[in-house]
Amino acid sequence: MTTAAICESRYARQLADGRVECTLCPRYCHLRDGKRGVCYVRQALGGRMVLAAYGRTSGLCIDPIEKKPLFHFYPGSSVLSFGTAGCNLTCKFCQNWQISKSRQAHTLSVAVTPDELAQLALRYGCRSVAFTYNDPVIYLEYASAVAQACHARAIATVAVTAGYINPEPATELFADMDAANVDLKGFTDAFYHQLCGGQLAPVLETLRYLYHETDTWLEITTLLIPGLNDDEQQLRAMCEWIGSELGSEVPLHFTAFHPDYHLLDRPATPLATLVNARQLARQCGLQHVYIGNRSDLEGEGTCCAACGHRLISRDGYRLTGWQLQAGACPVCHQPLAGRFAAEPGDWGARRLLIRR
Repeated sequence: MTTAAICESRYARQLADGRVECTLCPRYCHLRDGKRGVCYVRQALGGRMVLAAYGRTSGLCIDPIEKKPLFHFYPGSSVLSFGTAGCNLTCKFCQNWQISKSRQAHTLSVAVTPDELAQLALRYGCRSVAFTYNDPVIYLEYASAVAQACHARAIATVAVTAGYINPEPATELFADMDAANVDLKGFTDAFYHQLCGGQLAPVLETLRYLYHETDTWLEITTLLIPGLNDDEQQLRAMCEWIGSELGSEVPLHFTAFHPDYHLLDRPATPLATLVNARQLARQCGLQHVYIGNRSDLEGEGTCCAACGHRLISRDGYRLTGWQLQAGACPVCHQPLAGRFAAEPGDWGARRLLIRR
């Protein structure tokens, strides 16, 4: 069994009763010495708050960037994915609970420094490094150090996050991120409270901050769970909010739920639910709406927002067509929102596990 390195947190304060308050996220955990927060990786120790998972990861893998999912950020390129353990939300439907809900030290079995991670990405020809599997919010200090090492080598960085973070640490985290996919889990306080153990408002504030105050490329994902967050009223309110508070060009991914963790009594999301949600979002004015975790060639392709010409075709995580010219439509010359190279990447749908 391995022991994770320890790094002191900048986001904490001592309370009059001797406890330490973590100010990283809206949970504001109050911890006595030796106790860990809900996220499990932040711990009160000697009157300080520490990140007890610095420099260790639960695994390393090279994925297609489309798997994050990011469809408008260097399509076809490869991304080195890694995470730690734990999470600051308690989603009953977590699709990655073996890592995000882990309380076992052996989950963090791979020791890797920020420089080593950046060098690995360089060695394997990855265009970017993604902080994923669990939320980089909870290991912010480690994520930021890795991101800075990546940028020193011209490697981009990607945060896959639920956006459950306070404003000051959000400024630090996203200053180091070139792209982010934010998991907007639902659009009611009741959903967040009952199924995620959190609140909706801080996530919306993170989304506003990302879109209006940073240069981070933003995409949004919503996992549709039958009978819980897939009703027309909730989806319409969410799509209208995205269009008015962010922008109609922000890509939105509707992905399919499968029964997992503590939500085994719900059926998997039917394709028809995803198709209907996509149609509703487009009716609300959103330009780029995608379907994930189900095969649907129409819902996986990217079209010009101005003339409708198909610009990028996909089959799952694999690119099957590319019509972009200098990041724009070849028919009407409308630029496509996002970050694009002159030519698409050729990584395909491969997944390569890195063993160290």
